[in-house]
Amino acid sequence: MTPEEVGRRLVALLAPVEATASVSGGQAYARATVDVPPASWRDALAAARDDVDLACDFFDWLSAVDQLADGCEVVSHLWSTGHRHGLLLRTRVPWDEPRVASVVDLYPGAAWHERETYEMFGVDFPGHGELRPLLLPPEFEGHPLRKEFVLASRVAKPWPGAKEPGESGAGGGRRPIRPPGVPAPGEWGPTPTPAGAAGVGEGPRGGTPARPVRESPPRPAPAERPTPAEPPAHPGSGSGPAGDDAGGNGGTA
Repeated sequence: MTPEEVGRRLVALLAPVEATASVSGGQAYARATVDVPPASWRDALAAARDDVDLACDFFDWLSAVDQLADGCEVVSHLWSTGHRHGLLLRTRVPWDEPRVASVVDLYPGAAWHERETYEMFGVDFPGHGELRPLLLPPEFEGHPLRKEFVLASRVAKPWPGAKEPGESGAGGGRRPIRPPGVPAPGEWGPTPTPAGAAGVGEGPRGGTPARPVRESPPRPAPAERPTPAEPPAHPGSGSGPAGDDAGGNGGTA
């Protein structure tokens, strides 16, 4: 089946649900793409698996895309090992209620993908039953792949131009932004923040180095340098009184 035929087939199976079929980019690797409402998410994946013409028996991956004010887009890719075609399913959930039904009972391989998406984007998957942390420590707060999440590396290291939400659209100076609960750059690492600058993110630029620079003592002027001592004469060199006594050349019988 062509990508167009795959998309039309799934839309027909989901009728009267309002599903929209399209074709992704990628030329020879293009995939049928079907957008479904959140309430029909699980039904769409079940239909793609159980229909003999689609037979998408292999779960490839699941993730999400932050679409800012438009909500969060949950995306999943399925593959048919028998018919050799793929299917891209998408649904969009609002940020005030980011949840969509789990498909672990349909595709057990989706368990880790749903856990990661819950952890990174905050999308809940009712029916999963075990949305434990997968990549982050249990005490971590926030969802790092949301576009509103300010990365700690952006706080610790200045970046050119406007890179974070709330910054000016023009390049040049940037207002330091620090996410809640993240210490100022000078409060961690080897560079302390000077007094009165905590919380504004000026540690690396305005602080004093944690390890002071070791200054070498000034070198003396050439006239002040001590003259190196002359090496002592060798006992058998024949020079000086010691040499005359040893050799007998300067004495009389």
